[in-house]
Amino acid sequence: MGMTKSAGKVLAAMIAIAAMPAAAHAAKCGNDAGGFPAWIDAFKGEAASRGISRSTLDKAFANVSYARATIRADRGQKSFKLSLDQFMQKRGAQAIIRRGKSLKQQNAALFNRIEARYGVPAGPLLAIWGMETGFGSFLGKEHTISAVATLAYDCRRSEYFTNQLYATLQLVQNGTLSTTARGAAHGEIGQTQFLPANVLKYGVDGDGNGRIDLVGSKADALASTANFLRGHGWSAGAGYQPGQPNFGALQGWNAASVYQRAIAIIGAEIDGN
Repeated sequence: MGMTKSAGKVLAAMIAIAAMPAAAHAAKCGNDAGGFPAWIDAFKGEAASRGISRSTLDKAFANVSYARATIRADRGQKSFKLSLDQFMQKRGAQAIIRRGKSLKQQNAALFNRIEARYGVPAGPLLAIWGMETGFGSFLGKEHTISAVATLAYDCRRSEYFTNQLYATLQLVQNGTLSTTARGAAHGEIGQTQFLPANVLKYGVDGDGNGRIDLVGSKADALASTANFLRGHGWSAGAGYQPGQPNFGALQGWNAASVYQRAIAIIGAEIDGN
């Protein structure tokens, strides 16, 4: 018995769906740990279809778990609601300024090289370095891949962090990021806390050893930070206070107004402006 025209269309549609790559069946986000394992399986299928090798995926996800501490941190970012004075006090601005002036002198050659190449003076770089990790003294303790994967799965900002997860996997694949790497709660990497996509885009070899290491090399971390600021419109020799040309680049570093103004104030104190 011959098929009707409509039945034929249905069968053709079913065959087409069956032939579609795994990437077409998008991993579904969730708001608790329950769906995380299934989400990982679905995401790995998508990632493989987008050029991430199976060996990278197996290695990267071998020890990934739902990062509850990351979710708690994501839901509780209260310091950015403080006044500028409260924020400066909470972040230890005066201590950062004192230590920053000392580090500027101790690393004068490095900061001179960075400014000559990227146009960014020492002050704002030291302000960022000090506020982000206490000048490299605490980089965070969360498993980086777990943190980024959890935020990619979480429905609140799934699309944004899915892009960060792809960047994370590229960093694992090219040897820049260890699968055991630990950092901040949202997956930030290194001494100035770069998100993975920014490591890919702005990470540079500041010490000339042929590799990018934002964790172990302050030169790489600081040069990459200067490269980020230049990539966000930094103009050599221009001011970076609110209303001045380079304040927009500082706004690119962090979306919180108090953070932006704190970088500008602390940087100017360190630079002696």
